[in-house]
Amino acid sequence: MSQTIATPPTVRLNSDVVGRPISRPEGPAKVSGSATYAAEFNVPDLWYGYVVTSPITKGKIIKIDTAPVLALPGVKQIFSYENVPSLAWFDRSYKDDVAPGGSPFRPLHNAEILFSQQPVALVIAETFELARYAASILRVEYEVAEHNTDLEKARGEAFDAPKGKTGFLPPPKPKGDANKAYAEAPHKIAGEYTHHAQHHNPMEMFASTVEWLGDGKKLKIYDKTQGAPNVQQYLAKIFGLSNEEARVISKFTGGGFGAGLRPQYQVFLGVLAALELEHSVRVSLTRSQMFGLGHRPHTIQDIKLAADDQGYLQSLEHNAFAETSQYEAETETVVNWSGILYKTPNSKFAYQLARLDVDTPADMRAPGAATGSFAIESAVDELSYEAKVDPLQFRLLNYTYEDPTENKPFSSKRLLDCYHEGAARFGWDQRTPEPRSMRDGDLLVGWGMATGCWDASMQKAAAKAILKADGTLTVNSATNDQGAGTYVIMTQMAAQTLGLPMEQVKFNLGDTEYPTAPIQGGSWTANSVGAAVKNACEEVGKKLLKLAQKMDKSPLDGLDFENVQFVDGHIRANEDIRMSVAIQDILQASGEAKIEADGKAGPNPANMLKYSMHSHNAAFVEVKVDEELGTVHVTRVVNAVAAGRILNPKTARSQVLGGTVWGIGMALMEEAYLDNVQGRYMNHNYAEYHIPVNADIHKIDVIFVEEEDDIASPIGVKGVGEIGMLGVAAAVANAVYHATGKRVRELPITIDKLL
Repeated sequence: MSQTIATPPTVRLNSDVVGRPISRPEGPAKVSGSATYAAEFNVPDLWYGYVVTSPITKGKIIKIDTAPVLALPGVKQIFSYENVPSLAWFDRSYKDDVAPGGSPFRPLHNAEILFSQQPVALVIAETFELARYAASILRVEYEVAEHNTDLEKARGEAFDAPKGKTGFLPPPKPKGDANKAYAEAPHKIAGEYTHHAQHHNPMEMFASTVEWLGDGKKLKIYDKTQGAPNVQQYLAKIFGLSNEEARVISKFTGGGFGAGLRPQYQVFLGVLAALELEHSVRVSLTRSQMFGLGHRPHTIQDIKLAADDQGYLQSLEHNAFAETSQYEAETETVVNWSGILYKTPNSKFAYQLARLDVDTPADMRAPGAATGSFAIESAVDELSYEAKVDPLQFRLLNYTYEDPTENKPFSSKRLLDCYHEGAARFGWDQRTPEPRSMRDGDLLVGWGMATGCWDASMQKAAAKAILKADGTLTVNSATNDQGAGTYVIMTQMAAQTLGLPMEQVKFNLGDTEYPTAPIQGGSWTANSVGAAVKNACEEVGKKLLKLAQKMDKSPLDGLDFENVQFVDGHIRANEDIRMSVAIQDILQASGEAKIEADGKAGPNPANMLKYSMHSHNAAFVEVKVDEELGTVHVTRVVNAVAAGRILNPKTARSQVLGGTVWGIGMALMEEAYLDNVQGRYMNHNYAEYHIPVNADIHKIDVIFVEEEDDIASPIGVKGVGEIGMLGVAAAVANAVYHATGKRVRELPITIDKLL
């Protein structure tokens, strides 16, 4: 045992890692191929499942001819509604953490067909190839019923969206007399803004490897998901399993974007087959089948805006009408963002749904906000031209320092800085205001901008920290990493809290044997799990300090936890950093093999009542349009973001880059083509569902405006997963108008809409 006297540091400390652009510790495993995904786990004597889906949109099954398929050597079983065992009866047993109101879909429950590509059978065979072949020759006969997948036709059946879904905020209450103010205002616009269904299309398709452990009902379930605990409680309720019998593991997730928030049907089918056959089973979905698992809902929005001669808003009316399935009421917060961003004395909002014969829509990156921001930010741009006010100046005139929808101050809001820093970097002051006034040779040049706003929310989360005698720290939490950088930022948080170098810290996630954590979505992982990790490590630190004070002639004797700091493997006094003890010396002197502690975190109810908490951004976009061909190229983007404390600029920038690319795709490419005669998505593949590729993306400049918010989060974080996408699609559309003089209110902006 030894005690050290530290001298004041003259260089940056090795443990001062939060806020530094550190690379992902799991990066080498991912690029080398050694990272194991749900469909890649080597399980002995594995059988394979292949799903058969419905070619019709509505009706019922009248016959399944299984005998010829079951006669094939190596085919083990065919599951359908005819032979599924009795399972949980009530709807509540099938509801997961983010389920909307209504009756959740139950795979293979009965003969009814509710949507195209509904799973109707599962073929189990000794090899994947045999299962696929057997599924291809399985004959299923249907009775077809008349369907409707056309949102326009369902307008007369619209109903107000229910409040049942967690996280859904009903439209704000009206203020003043929006109709009267609109009628009397000198400048006004009215428009309908539409986008059709969009699908998540993560690179990794949904799959589950269910290992039957040969001990009653005990299973180890490797699942592609954004939340292992959510999948566990879903399966436990349906199949009557304990948490010990249904261990769910998801170490790596090849993208999700919201598709993995809810348990998908392949994990239900895999567990069903494993339990019934008492054998390990893997069920993997095809790319085509991925188009039957939820989508950003087709939404139609009507907006009416009015301003006075100076450009101040006098009236704001924002109505949205979206699709949902026949069996659930999927809701998004669509219209509220307008009221949060802009102050006006008169406003009115509405959000309605219509039931169609489709699968339930699902949360998709920035759900509701991506939809609503396109409409309101396009409409604001239109009104700025009508009022002859620069689009940026118009937003500055109507800026609000408190949330008008709830009459609360913002916990923090640096949107003004986003505007100013983004405009300066982009060179907005060089813009000429008239449409079609800027050119690059034969190309029309357009500059547009728009704003985004997203909730800064926390969820309950937990973590466990274990410090071993050799000085290595392990922190565990059941959270997920779908690519956002959870592994690295949690390692940074743990390392800095206990003053250890990164190489001595390991963060484990994605296993229901670890402390529970929320699904990864909503941009709340960094602040929720990060706070839990910090708390767990602080509890270890308190135990360490007590052990240090028991040492002979301890320089830390009598000091409270608040009066010491953990830096570079030492605990030292705040007032005199020469009073220091090495952490490893403390452990050796104590004789303890390890020190462990739990940490929890969650939202502060008092702050939620007092403040409105959001992240913000401003997107500036340049497009170049070939007028003869109608092609649009986004040649430059500046995205200025205020999202609280940035834990890792490298991974945060990556998130904003990805969100910006998605905004470009939403504006110019993404659309699932629904044939309403067939009631089926026709471009259910990567070849025809268009997303941006390298040649489509040019210079993207990301600015993080300095902001720290200890009201929204105890660690000052707001999250960046969603905010980087917002405003981008509208900014592209606004730039297209500036370039061409053509206002396109329907996404995507394809060639035919410009010629």
